[in-house]
Amino acid sequence: MQKVTLGKSGITASVVGLGTWGIGGWMWGGAEDNASVRAIQAAVDGGINLIDTAPLYGFGHSEEVVGKAIAGRRDSVVLATKCGIWWEKTPKPAGEGEVHVYSSGGGLGDEKNYDRILYRYLRPESIRAELEVSLKRLGTDYIDLYLVHCQDATSAISATMETLLELKREGKIRAIGVSNVTPAQLAEYQESGYVDVLQERFSLIDREIQQNGMAQTVSDEEMTLMTYSPLAHGLLTGTLSPEVTFSEGDFRALDPRFSGKSIATTNQKLAELQPLVIKYGVTLAQLVIAWTFSTGPKTCVLCGARSVKHAEENAQAGGIRLAQEDVELINSVFTSRKESI
Repeated sequence: MQKVTLGKSGITASVVGLGTWGIGGWMWGGAEDNASVRAIQAAVDGGINLIDTAPLYGFGHSEEVVGKAIAGRRDSVVLATKCGIWWEKTPKPAGEGEVHVYSSGGGLGDEKNYDRILYRYLRPESIRAELEVSLKRLGTDYIDLYLVHCQDATSAISATMETLLELKREGKIRAIGVSNVTPAQLAEYQESGYVDVLQERFSLIDREIQQNGMAQTVSDEEMTLMTYSPLAHGLLTGTLSPEVTFSEGDFRALDPRFSGKSIATTNQKLAELQPLVIKYGVTLAQLVIAWTFSTGPKTCVLCGARSVKHAEENAQAGGIRLAQEDVELINSVFTSRKESI
């Protein structure tokens, strides 16, 4: 397993990390906890030491499952979780604190969460309260990487960073990260402190951070880029048929990217990578994962897994070393005829 250092923190993380959104169950049609625990432990046994979770993933459930899985092996894990999104069944009445409503729960096959409404909220007291609950769920007294999950327009970035720096001085967190930010917001965080990790969506078909300059900022300022959705929720595995149907509660059923036409077009592009699959003796998914962390010297990739098989396969991708010409070849296949996806 290849490793990267998270920013200037001195923390060494595997280039392939385990993302645990699906393990929380919500928006993924549910999850089986014992299978999730086995998947997490298989990932760690396979060389993955980076585990990324968040309170939002299953409304605390993902953190609880991760805590159960890493009990007794906490020191061998780089644990990342987040703050800035909270929820309740009924919106707060006006005047009881500024909140930013940005989404509704919508059920998605999880009836106990049907009417939940989500908020962005990053006031200092809320960040501290969120952290304490996360520590309890995860069964630990510190978080290696604490990330702002989403930005709250009602909270000053300078105050958010000041709170995170205080938590770092207190030893409750070891490194600071931000996610889902604009270039201007990232610059403002950097003016107030230092961001070790930028966590953003990035894949062969999601290139916004390259286009808006944030990938270059990461390089210039010695941050680490932590990417999520490298396989575009399964679209880039080559295993989806245009005739596929998704279970109740799976958000992909409503995503145009997973229409039959889109899947067929993507599969045509993926077929062009088969010579490299043979050359390296890997699966197509492993090749795509390796391309993703090979795009920058300090890049790691979060891959979801809810089974031992997928966890082991993702871990094996961390040992793949692609020749630069092959990185460029893969890139060229998906940058040409871009309009067709």
